[in-house]
Amino acid sequence: MPRIREIYFGQVMPALKEELGFTNVMQVPRLSKIVVNMGLGEGATNSKLLENAAAEIALIVGQKPIVTVAHKSIANFKLREGMTIGCAATLRGQRMYEFYDRLVNVALPRVRDFRGISDRSFDGRGNYSLGIREHTIFPEIDLDKVEQIKGFTVSIVTTAKNDSEGRALLKALGMPFRS
Repeated sequence: MPRIREIYFGQVMPALKEELGFTNVMQVPRLSKIVVNMGLGEGATNSKLLENAAAEIALIVGQKPIVTVAHKSIANFKLREGMTIGCAATLRGQRMYEFYDRLVNVALPRVRDFRGISDRSFDGRGNYSLGIREHTIFPEIDLDKVEQIKGFTVSIVTTAKNDSEGRALLKALGMPFRS
């Protein structure tokens, strides 16, 4: 069982139940899924870049990502419907907890001049989105093999009803918010 999951069920769930005033443990917010998305505008013209990005996302998250395609044609971006424009991976269960643990305890502290992350990126329903500028902060990535530094987004989906419940959950799970 992943370390963060044990912490959630052993310490966080009872503390949140009491803090938020819930009567049933099923009301306590929990992590539902984590979506990692890397958009590559240049992937439409450079297929090798897209292959490298998919391989690097697979190393980071521990599962093979899906390749995303454009749904609409946009002339200003030289984009046609059906062109490959990125890759994404949806994590649930054990992989989700393991990725969250590595993100919070290993990767984010490796960001240069890190002072915490903003607590304003909630969507109103308790879900949190985080943009990472350099994928090289993860120790799984070999810096010698990286041709181009890429950024990606991490969306943490919870069962929380509002932002305050979601913030309380992520803070209890060790998310380093700015004070």
